[in-house]
Amino acid sequence: MPTNREVPGVPGAQGAAEFRRLFAGLAAIGRDHRGGWTRLAWTSDDRAARDWFRREAEALDLAVRSDRNGNLWAWWGGSGSETGASPGSAVATGSHLDTVANGGAYDGALGVVSGLLAIRLLQDRRVRPVRPIAVAAFADEEGGRFGLATFGSRLAAGTLSPERVLSAKDTTGVTVADATAGFAVDLGPDPELLTTLAAYVELHVEQGRALADIGAPVAVGTAIWPHGRWRLTLTGEANHAGTTRLGDRRDPTLPLANALQAARRLAEQFGAVATIGRVLVEPNSTNSVPGLVAAWLDARAPDDGLLDQLVSAWTGGVERSAANQGVACTVAEESRSRAVVFDTRLADRLATVLERRGLPAPRLPTAAGHDAGALAAALPTAMLFVRNPTGASHSPAESATDDDCQTGVEVLADVLEELACR
Repeated sequence: MPTNREVPGVPGAQGAAEFRRLFAGLAAIGRDHRGGWTRLAWTSDDRAARDWFRREAEALDLAVRSDRNGNLWAWWGGSGSETGASPGSAVATGSHLDTVANGGAYDGALGVVSGLLAIRLLQDRRVRPVRPIAVAAFADEEGGRFGLATFGSRLAAGTLSPERVLSAKDTTGVTVADATAGFAVDLGPDPELLTTLAAYVELHVEQGRALADIGAPVAVGTAIWPHGRWRLTLTGEANHAGTTRLGDRRDPTLPLANALQAARRLAEQFGAVATIGRVLVEPNSTNSVPGLVAAWLDARAPDDGLLDQLVSAWTGGVERSAANQGVACTVAEESRSRAVVFDTRLADRLATVLERRGLPAPRLPTAAGHDAGALAAALPTAMLFVRNPTGASHSPAESATDDDCQTGVEVLADVLEELACR
């Protein structure tokens, strides 16, 4: 938890106290008994986080709106098309409030908190926006409940169709349609909102430890690797573990073992990363030969061609292994995001802001997906990464120091001032 430095522009110890108060208020929601944070989308914890955002934004005299996809927007100096903002005039920042199961405190949360604090800092500087500024809290960025990452931003950008997602189910059988029923959403593209935006700049905790190795507190994001999720279903025959001879078995865990090893081998071959982090086995009984296995491959690569080759080779190998065991095999693509290169002119402006503060301006790509990547299909986007000393992400070990977080706030405030207040 940040503890030791005040926000520049706020007198005395008030800045540090305000950072701790704001961050702690969100971190108090969804604390998991395992030591991390679990705020899955469209749950009571998600609603509590949204209520927190609304309260804190309104305390800054920001006008809070929820769009048709459940994304929250806190407006300073206007609220998009509702107040007649001209197309391409507004600037947005923000991130997301949801987490993976037992995730870290900073992923998403830091970007939302920093956006609010950056506006407070501009208010303390007594500057006023000549173009509207918005802090966004995007819905279901992680996809931790329904497997649909960057849900709200992709729907808004028109790259994810509501017809595809409404019937998706979580592990308890609840559909997206059921889960969103109490959130007043009407899922679909939102071009009227997005056309008011000139740019979106997302601040995010670094997911990895490159900045710790080079001694820089903040970096400029350059690109997002292409990535996707594929569901593997292996159907064999459940039977008695003691009485079923080995030669008579149709055991789906054998091709699963092949799939696990192949993912690692192919990732090394293609200079990529591939992970099977979720597996369901039925009947999940110690003394039964399994009858069904479902597993999910998460794969990411430096370019789209390499990712396609990796998934194709992995799928072919698993299908052959399954056939050898008399097991039926299907592989279904659940999501696929192409490579994203952030707007170079906007990235250059972020680097200039860092350099004016006497800071290094390293440029880093990332293999993690972000709302900035989803919105890049509709408008210029860029990212700032705040150093993560542990390098851990999607884990309670994820961290950032108070000094680095507040450096991020300062840089973000400078960027917003340059883009919207001059």
